Amino acid sequence: MRFFRRRPSPSAVRLLRADQAEACARIHASGFAHPWPAGEIAALLSSPSCIGSAALDPAGGALRGFALSRVAAEEAEVLTIAVAPSQRRRGVGAELLREHLARVALAGAKTIFLEVDAQNAAALSLYARFGFVKVGERAGYYRRPDGKAVAALVMRRELA
Repeated sequence: MRFFRRRPSPSAVRLLRADQAEACARIHASGFAHPWPAGEIAALLSSPSCIGSAALDPAGGALRGFALSRVAAEEAEVLTIAVAPSQRRRGVGAELLREHLARVALAGAKTIFLEVDAQNAAALSLYARFGFVKVGERAGYYRRPDGKAVAALVMRRELA
């Protein structure tokens, strides 16, 4: 007998609110060696140049993941994207990124950049599916919990 992991109901992607900063910080801490505190996330959300998107469970409203970007003129940068451990590999990151890119484009950005750990295969696969291409590399950009430095890839995507 084979058991299949059931995909969750599609997320409701909404604007990220400052009162969700604590939940964002918990999710961020589950995926990054040097997580952002809730106060830093809330401060970013209070900036008019920052756009935040929240992937929510449609039934209970629990935060499944979030994305933050900064827009300046016709360029944007994904500052972070994080998905709760229980929601990873279930399509939430793709739902979130799809809607987030649309929001950033509506804000006037024509091009978006991001930096990603060169060894993060899941993130690299997601970004490639969304048309991001490598345009550079930053040696020693990220630090692992053990202090080891790893490279970041700089990626870019044109927004329609």
